[in-house]
Amino acid sequence: MLLMEKETKSDLSEIQINKLFDIISYAKKNSSFYKKSLKNLNLSKNKFSIDLYKKIPFTTKSDLAKNNESFLAVPISKIADFVTTSGTTGSPISLYLTKKDLKRLSKNECDSLTLMGHTKKDTFQLMTTMDKQFMAGMAYFLGVQELGAGMIRIGPGVPQLQWDSILRYSPTTLIAVPSFIITLLDYAKENNINYKSTSIKSIVCIGESIRDENLNYNKLGKRILENWNINIYSTYASTEMGAAFSECTAQKGCHLNEDLLFLEVLKEDDSNALNGEYGEIVITTLNVEGTPLIRYRTGDIAKIYRDKCECGRASPRLGPIMGRKNQMIKFRGTTLYPKAIFDLLDNYKTISCYKVIIKKDELNNDNITLLLDEKIANSNILNEIKQMCKSSLRVIPNFEFIEINKLRGMVYKKHMRKPEKIKFIT
Repeated sequence: MLLMEKETKSDLSEIQINKLFDIISYAKKNSSFYKKSLKNLNLSKNKFSIDLYKKIPFTTKSDLAKNNESFLAVPISKIADFVTTSGTTGSPISLYLTKKDLKRLSKNECDSLTLMGHTKKDTFQLMTTMDKQFMAGMAYFLGVQELGAGMIRIGPGVPQLQWDSILRYSPTTLIAVPSFIITLLDYAKENNINYKSTSIKSIVCIGESIRDENLNYNKLGKRILENWNINIYSTYASTEMGAAFSECTAQKGCHLNEDLLFLEVLKEDDSNALNGEYGEIVITTLNVEGTPLIRYRTGDIAKIYRDKCECGRASPRLGPIMGRKNQMIKFRGTTLYPKAIFDLLDNYKTISCYKVIIKKDELNNDNITLLLDEKIANSNILNEIKQMCKSSLRVIPNFEFIEINKLRGMVYKKHMRKPEKIKFIT
């Protein structure tokens, strides 16, 4: 069953139940962590149900970090690739992929790219790393190969190198972090590169949201489209999933690939979020050999859409990630998530790069400092930014100003997979 097929909900439910039973049975038998955590679970295929599934204890990031190797469900000799999480919310965690898992990965990205309308006639420029045990870069490379299209592996950063490749090889699609596209456009304007006449038709955006809670383009998405008449597509993924949620051509949320993941979106009381409600994303990985995860709490908060998509598919869809449970900021009596700060700063065309520093004070309260280009320090725009902070965030953070190239180096670090737009200092 492919993601693109339009199954009925009843058929899909039966298929999902069977797949859930299979992966839970597999994990209980082969993973030492799940042998222990599921030892009191009596599994019978004839009696297995969603109600029984809901009684299975959650797996947390803490479980995975503390018992990392215990999740491994195959001999180490069967591992074809070793990947790690980015470590943006803690120490990197290892995930172990067999050859079958790599095939699953390639299927997911091929399905995702097809959802967006891409074909084997496209040529993709990969603007994210494939090294440093990074799953996403490898996943997109495998997916493009599965699609039968071409791939140019440039890697992150270095705007001049990106434009040299675009002008030489004429790719149709970029795979990139959207905030870097702003840097790329600024570089093109500064160096008289006629980017509007290039071969680029679309961008697959990873790592950051380009939409707001109502599925309209957010400030970052609008800034790209105001400058460039192309299509941009949103995605959501994590290393632990070994899969991604991706927009279709209707662009009404990121579709679940029901072949590869079972999804729950849970409210604070762990009840199911209804259509259009927010909740925490909880997943069970299907058809995984190396590192199966059962009822894994991602910590990511998003809105779930359960109605039928305009594209005709009935699969659930996710809105943009509004925040992570462990990234909630409490500043001067106000609670907010980093995304609120990002959305505000992305609204200003004069700001091409910024960094948010969150540091605990002696009373364990959060202090927010915004690092901006030194050219903004004495400009009229600074007062406007402060007023916007007061009205939108209800607080005014601290400000520091740095030379722009130094600031970009602090955000787009060579050893980091993603731009480090925020840093928590404890």
